[in-house]
Formats: sequence, C-alpha cells, structure tokens
Amino acid sequence: MEMSPEEKFKEISPADFFYRNRDIAGFSNPVRALYTAVRELVENSLDACEARGILPDIVLFLTIEGQASSERNVVRIKITDNGGGIPPEHIPNAFGKILFGSKYTLIQSRGTFGLGGKMAYLYGQITTNNPLEITVGYRKKIYFFKIMIDIKKNEPIVLEREEKNNSKKWNGTIVSFTLEGDYFRAFPKILEYIKLSALVAPYANITLIDAYGRLIRFSRSTVQMPNPPKETLPHPHGVDVEMVKRLAEENRKRTLISFLTRSFHRVGKETSSRILGQLNLSPDTVVGELGLDEIVRLTQALKNYDGFLPPDASILSPIGEALLKEGIKKELEPEVLAVESRKPQAYSGHPFIVEVGIAYGGRITPPEDGNAII
Repeated sequence: MEMSPEEKFKEISPADFFYRNRDIAGFSNPVRALYTAVRELVENSLDACEARGILPDIVLFLTIEGQASSERNVVRIKITDNGGGIPPEHIPNAFGKILFGSKYTLIQSRGTFGLGGKMAYLYGQITTNNPLEITVGYRKKIYFFKIMIDIKKNEPIVLEREEKNNSKKWNGTIVSFTLEGDYFRAFPKILEYIKLSALVAPYANITLIDAYGRLIRFSRSTVQMPNPPKETLPHPHGVDVEMVKRLAEENRKRTLISFLTRSFHRVGKETSSRILGQLNLSPDTVVGELGLDEIVRLTQALKNYDGFLPPDASILSPIGEALLKEGIKKELEPEVLAVESRKPQAYSGHPFIVEVGIAYGGRITPPEDGNAII
C-alpha cells in the first residue's frame, strides 16, 4: 500500500506529546488543572522529605494575579519545603525536561512516572507564558533558577541563574509559577486534599495561605515517621523480556550465576543453579554471550518458576496502624475509630500493603441527606 501524497510523518518530543495530550495527566479543565497542580507539588514535597527521614514543613501560597476569562483566573502557586534540596547540576532538567527525574528506580513513592510536577509547570507555561522560578538550598549554597521548557526539544531554557552562600544552612526547595485555573471552584477541593494529606501524614506541618491571605495550618501531632522506603531490585515474577535484555546489557561481563543473584530480588545461588540447570545453561557462562532466544527462554523461566521467595515488604514504607490512627484522631476527632494494616502481599512480583481506617462521628461532616457516613 502506497502512502498518499498528503500523508506526512513527524517525530515529536515527550514534552510536545504531553502538551498535545495534557488531559492524560489531569489538566483537562480549569478546576481540575489547578487542583492537580497543587496535589502534585504537595506530594513531591512530602516525598522529598520522607525519603530523607525529615519531618516535613510545607507552606503553600495561592495568589490570584489576574483574570484570564470569566471562569479562569491567573493563579500563582508557590510551595516551599525542607526536603534537602537538589544538586544544582540536576535542577534545570529536574524541572524542565519531561521524563527526567528521580522516580525511575524501583522505590516506593507517591508518584510513578515523574510527570505530575512537570506537567503543572508545562501547563502553566502554555497558559500564561511565564517562567518557572526555583530556589534550592543545597549544602553550602542557595541556587536560584528561572527557566522555561523548550517544548519541541524537551529541553530546559535557563533564563537566569544565581547562587549565594547559604549562611542559614537552609536545605529545601521553593517553586513558584503561574497557571490558568478556576480558583474559586477548585479551592474547596484543594482544601479537602490538604486535610486528607495531613491525615495520612500526621508528622507533617502543612500550611496553606489562600488568595485572601488567610492562613490555614495543619500542625503535626507526632514526630514519629514511617521508615523511609528502600530502593530494590526487580523480582523475577515481575520482569519481561525487555527488562531482562536491559539488565543483561548492563551486566555483560558477569557470569550467569552472578547476574541472577545480583540483579534480581531475593534470588540465591541454589535457586539460580536450579533455573540454569532447567535451561541447560552453565552458571559460568558470560552474560554477554547470550543470544536473544536464550534471553527469552531465561525470562520465561524466571516468570514461571514457583520456588522464588515472595518480595520483601521491608522495602515499603507503610503508614502503620499507630500513625494512621493518630492522623484520623487529629483531623476528625471521631467517636468511633478502627484501623487495620494488613500483612504484606505481592502481585506480579510487586509487594504491597493494604491499610484502612474507619471512623464515625466527631468532626466528620455528615451528608446533606442526614444519613450516617463512615
């Protein structure tokens, strides 16, 4: 079949793709866009603190800077945290390059794709054409960047860069940018989200300063935090051919027995030897000598072998029953409260823990129909 003269092919960058398909990331209308932007930034700040075992102190400012239309305000979002900062060499890409970040490793975090914050900045740029302002306290210096995103190239454009001595030894990040959103319809949803965040993170101070200058503070009620999550290796039951190919490329000089024990979660020498024996492969074979057919066979053997230990749940960072109960009591003061943190389970090689709380009465707002709400 021949291509018609009118048909054209074109390559676009990741930033350009999400610019054209921003609905995918939750930026489909002015209410949802503002709510999503706030949610992503708060979650990034909480992750930055929790990963380092730092009690979060987060301040969120929302300011109306203008009117874009009858239903759209130009809103400035500014958020500060004490999460330890970012190395200066990574700051432009961390904020101005789609699909670049710290969430592309096997470690628990609130986000999965590392897209939410950058999509907020991108949405802000395409709706207001204002730059993103970043201030980072990192070790002995404070760094200030003003950047925009080159959407076609998926590259940051650094408009300003300054640095000064960090005399107060502040470590953290401040992000400020504008976007179009429906502030008045989005604000109740934002306030409810902040309240729920304070509920599941009772060790955090979260302060919201709204467009009228009102200060709404959710204070921590405990200094106990969950243990930080740990980076882990892929479990054999969760791999596919592409993942095994990539791991093999990174470990070309290792023997197969070393490759299996060092590249996969909870795989020992005895188990590795049994799998290789089933495939008639020598434990001393060098990984770089494997052909594609052998990698496919190895992947299938890993996925189908029943003798692997389940994933180790200690790599996770559950809230825990005590903190979950503390958070619910702090925010809702219920008359009746029960919490449960179930035993670790695994699905397709990925560990997870189900945690749930049920509360009744107190400061829980009943529905308009008067029926009891749990």
